[in-house]
Amino acid sequence: MLNDRTTPLSLLRTRRSGRPRDMIAPGPSDAQLSAMLEIAARTPDHGKLAPWRFVIVPAEARDRLSAVITTAYRAERPQAAATEIAALEAFARQAPALVVVLSQPKPESHIPSWEQELSAGAACMNLLHAAHAMGFVAGWVTGWACYSEAVRDAFAAAPARIAGFVFIGAPGAALEERPRPALDTVVTTWGA
Repeated sequence: MLNDRTTPLSLLRTRRSGRPRDMIAPGPSDAQLSAMLEIAARTPDHGKLAPWRFVIVPAEARDRLSAVITTAYRAERPQAAATEIAALEAFARQAPALVVVLSQPKPESHIPSWEQELSAGAACMNLLHAAHAMGFVAGWVTGWACYSEAVRDAFAAAPARIAGFVFIGAPGAALEERPRPALDTVVTTWGA
């Protein structure tokens, strides 16, 4: 069973992201989403800088976000195929809830930017864990839109970057396990 909420450890052992295109209503209520974001903010954060921001994109703003994404893509890739544009038009409309997580490092801090960016990634992971623990599925999506300056500028100015689009909803299809690395291929013992 994936995302088994029987115990905290069983949830961590069986955690599986959902595909945003497979997510259906109901999504989290405002109170549930607020609780998820409160949990997401309890992330490792050297220097207590909170070098991340959460931007909720409500249903009524999804068409505008879709327009931002497709306009930026067409500007950057004028020869884009119609199928690419169609996929991008649908991107922002997936799943009942969408949170854009921004990495917003504080360059004036003595804490290296790399550590601040890792904190934003940890916030994304905490958001997934919170959603799964509350019985939803979630997916942290990156890709072209995260690296487009025009899309980023719709949310924040540099040096901020989009850490990911986190989609949240109810499972509309059974989750399928994916291959996981064998531990002996990713774990070593130093000095042995």
